[in-house]
Amino acid sequence: QVQLVESGGGLVQAGGSLRLSCAGSGRTFSSYTMGWFRQAPGKEREFVAAITSSGSSTDYAGSVKGRFTISRDNAKNTVYLQMNSLKPEDTAVYYCAAAAAWKGGTYYLRQSNDKSWGQGTQVTVSS
Repeated sequence: QVQLVESGGGLVQAGGSLRLSCAGSGRTFSSYTMGWFRQAPGKEREFVAAITSSGSSTDYAGSVKGRFTISRDNAKNTVYLQMNSLKPEDTAVYYCAAAAAWKGGTYYLRQSNDKSWGQGTQVTVSS
């Protein structure tokens, strides 16, 4: 099972940018579909973005499409979330998630409860 550690969260003004990173442990990072989820206070955790094990395909929530970009560097065991044009409603704890690629791609990661999670990183967007 992969261990995940997020970093890069912080406080930013509306319209600004942040890049989140998620470092995975082990030599099998490239065999995992990776993704980002977020949870705002008083709300359920929601899907943000996902990327296949090779990085060839991505998937985004409608609320972030065109503003956020997910990418990965398998040589560095890291997945990134570049967040541009941030809005106050993007304020949340952002979690990195991983699912074994042989079980499914981005749809599986998005829907399945069979995922590994990081500890989360706080993103706060001020108006």
